Amino acid sequence: MKLALIGIGQAGGKVVDALLRYDRSARSSFVTAALAVNTARADLAGLELIPPDKRVLVGQARVKGHGVGADNELGAEVMAEDVDEVLAALDDVSSTEVDAFLVVAGLGGGTGSGGAPVLAHELKRLYTEPVYGIGILPGRDEGGIYTLNAARSFQTFVREVDNLIVFDNDAWRHTGESVKQGYASLNEELARRLGVLFSAGEVTDGQVAESVVDSSEIINTLASGGVSTVGYASARLERRGGGFLSRFRSSSSDVDDGGAMNRVSSLIRRATLGRLTLPCDVSGTERALVVVSGPPETLSRRGIERGRTWLEEETGTMEIRGGDAPVDSDFVAVVVLLSGVTSVPRIKELQAVAIEAQREGQERDATSADNLASLLDTDDELDALF
Repeated sequence: MKLALIGIGQAGGKVVDALLRYDRSARSSFVTAALAVNTARADLAGLELIPPDKRVLVGQARVKGHGVGADNELGAEVMAEDVDEVLAALDDVSSTEVDAFLVVAGLGGGTGSGGAPVLAHELKRLYTEPVYGIGILPGRDEGGIYTLNAARSFQTFVREVDNLIVFDNDAWRHTGESVKQGYASLNEELARRLGVLFSAGEVTDGQVAESVVDSSEIINTLASGGVSTVGYASARLERRGGGFLSRFRSSSSDVDDGGAMNRVSSLIRRATLGRLTLPCDVSGTERALVVVSGPPETLSRRGIERGRTWLEEETGTMEIRGGDAPVDSDFVAVVVLLSGVTSVPRIKELQAVAIEAQREGQERDATSADNLASLLDTDDELDALF
């Protein structure tokens, strides 16, 4: 699937950088264009792979390149004011070369959470291609303002895109990691899952899939709208003598042997029931897509079919698409895209905490005004300067 990637804010730019890194290492060429947008000049300078001429600084007249300070209302305002600059950076992207736009943003900060819904709205107004979102939720320990930003942005972003794939930082944070190490590993994890998903059908090393997963399969799966989550599982292949590829299978008749079939069907189960980008109850999923990637000799057609049948029973939907994506590799990987999920405790929790934070903020503002009036009350014995 050919994508135009647009990272908004610090987290969005870092994820797009990670996706570019995956695309290059896998030689899959699913990234047609990559753009980073930010209100902070330093965040743009910290990117590695996005070309300098594709790093757009917005809001200079308002914040002078210093960011919006976690104020997502200001982030939305400056994006609306400077959105033409962002769109101009996409002028050299031909719509005939792009299957979809992918707007990536962290929902806890100011620039991404405020600006991403604004840009998505403009892209949908101007282009006929689908506009998808990647929304990254902040951890519970990141503070009330980030939770409030995320809840408000989520509610807006999900309505402005054709589908919102969500990644919950809180479900993936490891203890003992530094902030830099933590976010780098999270970005790599997300890029791996999205990379396998979107590179299906785009690998250019001469491998041809038996059951191709092309852009239409992904688009039809995401057409349910709403919220999506992505699962991933992999198994390293044992080395055998006789060269790199010969260690996998020695004859085409081995493709559907019991070992390969069980491995593929087991990986589909693990990807679905293991750690999803957004933990949820998979029953009630509207649509799903399975991509099995690895050396062609290890991709069991019967294993894929058995896994899809199991997934139909587990999710309760007949709309299960899928196929194989052959690549020269020393492991077999499975990605499961669950689209239109609705039973998501984390979102309900996020909204409840945000409502409470908003109420407390309103009460604090009212109390602050009363306290200031009391502090300045001198019974008219002191005249103000003006």
